Amino acid sequence: MRVPFNYLNQQFKNINPYISKWKQLAKSTEFTLGPFVKKFEDRFAKYIRVKYCISTNNGTDALILCLKALGVKQGDEVITVCNTFYATAGAIIACGAKPVLVDCDSRYQIDIKQIEKKINKKTKIIMPVHWGGASPDMFKLVKLAKKYKIKIVEDACMGIGAKIKGKSPGTFGEVNAFSMHPLKSLNVMGDGGMVTTNNVKIFNWLKKYRNHGMIDRDRIEFWGVNVRLQPFQAIVALEGLKKINNVIKQRNENAKKMDKLLSNLYPNVTIPKRLKGYKETYALYMCLFKKRDLLKKYLEKNNIETKIHYPIPLNMQKAATNMKLVQKNFKNANSQAKKLLTIPIHQYLSKKQIEYIAKKIKNFYNN
Repeated sequence: MRVPFNYLNQQFKNINPYISKWKQLAKSTEFTLGPFVKKFEDRFAKYIRVKYCISTNNGTDALILCLKALGVKQGDEVITVCNTFYATAGAIIACGAKPVLVDCDSRYQIDIKQIEKKINKKTKIIMPVHWGGASPDMFKLVKLAKKYKIKIVEDACMGIGAKIKGKSPGTFGEVNAFSMHPLKSLNVMGDGGMVTTNNVKIFNWLKKYRNHGMIDRDRIEFWGVNVRLQPFQAIVALEGLKKINNVIKQRNENAKKMDKLLSNLYPNVTIPKRLKGYKETYALYMCLFKKRDLLKKYLEKNNIETKIHYPIPLNMQKAATNMKLVQKNFKNANSQAKKLLTIPIHQYLSKKQIEYIAKKIKNFYNN
């Protein structure tokens, strides 16, 4: 039996719904922003229950725009977690600021207990990451940020469709970023991203900044950039929004089955705690596995595709070394990087495939 990690060929097997809309786009010649982009922004804002959405060409630029909207500049510090994807720290550096890294907890989320001791006069932003499609305790984090009068920017790139006690990621911070990269729960045929906010001043600034600072065709208010979402991708995203709730529901059902099947393999397999009232997107279904590298090879021999996110934590990357960001006291991140394995849990898996994965993992440890 083959269990693929990548499901995009199944998701986009029938492209007829997209083609009919692309034909409308072609006839309209609205190839820059236009009605399809506006429609997607309005629907996404409504979906996560936020006032404003500004679409972008990718999630990394969405992060950069969030920081720039809050005036982050050289000399500022932004606190974030060390086990995230490179874009989180890269966006901070792109704004001239310094990323201040803290360790993650046993759920692979930012360790809120460690944030307070990193706060100083230079701290401008706290940037939590909804890593893997799970979420940190945002209510506790908001309380901490208010105490020190610091703004929150959420890296909610993997959080589309998640819930934290009924509230969506990307609605807690002052301004927040999402991604629609193919790995994400809401994806397009390439790259795409969004910024969300309830602040009308930030919305109006971002709407201009992502489009060269333009007021209209003949006037600019300030120097901006071009990070617009393409209407072609907005059409793909609109179709994805129709299915997102079912996608998340199926992934959660699959994850629940896998959790149950692997639960008796502790301590060889450590499943992260699933918090009551939290719904995950399972963009990444990750657990800690003893003899991880050998297990990965074994599963691959049995036609089960797996990934490692990531074998080298952010704080141990060469770029971090050059910026003197390396810290050996990131106990959890450094340890987890040696044991984490991401196995398929996407919405296209059958019950037999889920059972097959679990069976092979059990066989590996029994032998």
